[in-house]
Amino acid sequence: MSQKSDIEIARAAAKRPIVDVADQLGIAAQYLIPYGHDKAKVSQDFIQGLNGRENGKLILVTAVSPTPAGEGKTTTTVGLGDGLNQIGKKAMICIREASLGPNFGMKGGAAGGGYAQVIPMEDMNLHFTGDFHAITSAHSLLSAMIDNHIYWGNAQEIDTRRVVWRRVVDMNDRALRQITASLGGVSNGFPRETGYDITVASEVMAVLCLARDLEDLEQRLGRIIVAYRRDKTAVYARDIKAEGAMAVLLKDAMQPNLVQTLEHNPAFVHGGPFANIAHGCNSVMATTTALKLADYVVTEAGFGADLGAEKFMNIKCRKAGLAPSAVVIVATIRALKMNGGVDKGDLAQEDVAAVERGCANLGQHIDNVKGFGVPVVVAINHFVADTDAEIAAVQAYAETHGVEAVVSRHWAQGGAGAADLAEKVVGLVDADSSQFATLYPDDMPLFEKIEIIAKRIYRANEVVADSTIRNQLKEWEAAGYGDLPICMAKTQYSFSTDPQLRGAPTGHSVPLREVRLSAGAGFVVAICGEIMTMPGLPRHPAAESIHVNNKGDIEGLF
Repeated sequence: MSQKSDIEIARAAAKRPIVDVADQLGIAAQYLIPYGHDKAKVSQDFIQGLNGRENGKLILVTAVSPTPAGEGKTTTTVGLGDGLNQIGKKAMICIREASLGPNFGMKGGAAGGGYAQVIPMEDMNLHFTGDFHAITSAHSLLSAMIDNHIYWGNAQEIDTRRVVWRRVVDMNDRALRQITASLGGVSNGFPRETGYDITVASEVMAVLCLARDLEDLEQRLGRIIVAYRRDKTAVYARDIKAEGAMAVLLKDAMQPNLVQTLEHNPAFVHGGPFANIAHGCNSVMATTTALKLADYVVTEAGFGADLGAEKFMNIKCRKAGLAPSAVVIVATIRALKMNGGVDKGDLAQEDVAAVERGCANLGQHIDNVKGFGVPVVVAINHFVADTDAEIAAVQAYAETHGVEAVVSRHWAQGGAGAADLAEKVVGLVDADSSQFATLYPDDMPLFEKIEIIAKRIYRANEVVADSTIRNQLKEWEAAGYGDLPICMAKTQYSFSTDPQLRGAPTGHSVPLREVRLSAGAGFVVAICGEIMTMPGLPRHPAAESIHVNNKGDIEGLF
């Protein structure tokens, strides 16, 4: 097994020209917008020409609740895609783009790892094709136009106390969570309180990831609620004539990015909302395009199945008319040990009892996913310290829940190491047993939707919300937004809202701190507990170790 770092493995890879990768999918060179030789956007003209083609099968990769030990969900997504190609299937993957904030903070990049990576890894984890910068700019344009509208007479009669459109930056910066803007006198505008979110939490990000085409994108942008008047009627982005210019900034960002795995298999990397504060899935454009180009499409949803998979099912699939044929739940022996109470420093020691305790977390995720009517397989993402007894414990536990747990060695062996997992997934998909259904109907009241998620997915006893929040939800229902799905913003580390409560807690309460209406994206955000839409950096951020060496190579990125 190689001891090389992920970035060393990626840097040593022999990349194929992106035109050759596109040719594997039947995409001619004239339909590519190249960004160098190893990445390109696929043009709208080509995508529109795919209408009428039959769809391939969609496979979702999700995971147990994340721990500092890591689960390798993206790595497994890449490995499974390569594994499907290894066994002779025409497959491609769809994953999200990386945010600069966590890259320089604690979470790291989003290109996979070991010999199951998407390349060019360094580009993907930095500026890539500029999509996030375009989203930040479009969001910032709307912010500027709101304050400019108020400055030049406020024809829409915006109540400056009720401007709900915050600013964004693609960096973890806790100092910007709450600010006062427009200080400095008359020429700088009207002072008011506002704040910053991270770009991945922007409604513009969600809009881009859920829009079907450019026309739909512009319409959704226009439906964004930016403020309220004194009579509490909504002011939309279209009211201040911002949606057209925003769409112009996003025109190129709307087109999916084509790259390749280490084994030269095609991959779309597009969009990047976090699952703990947003809906956690790559773009509808990328997924629906991939389904026209490949027989099997492997995609992922962020963090554990209680967050990313739930939102994939209840938001993305509902809005885009998608239905997964199978779900892969990624687990590691290390993560199960931590969910079983083992400290990170003791993970190298065999502890079957801790694995068995931690399996309660896996079991709850299995039951949750099966509740959507989709067949499930568990992928044990193999680490060298895993013992046969620990693996057997997970496999035995999975059997008690009616699913199979398959060991996958893609990190060390690439697609060949995921061949067994790929065979199992193909068996599930080809059996055509999926009876996918969302968790709640459109016409259920908003607070009841929140309760359904909290009780059925998180195993909570109750949702705690004061009258202000309940009344706000009722007002949105009266305004015609009652049919929207819910996007829960909650810690990723626990089924509860307490990040320290690992395993499979039940009977807890879910405190609802705030609700936000994302009318353009088409969902209601329910902010729970202490979760922040602008993360902070840890005591020792990754940025401290990232630098360019004397050869001009980047070190410490991943």
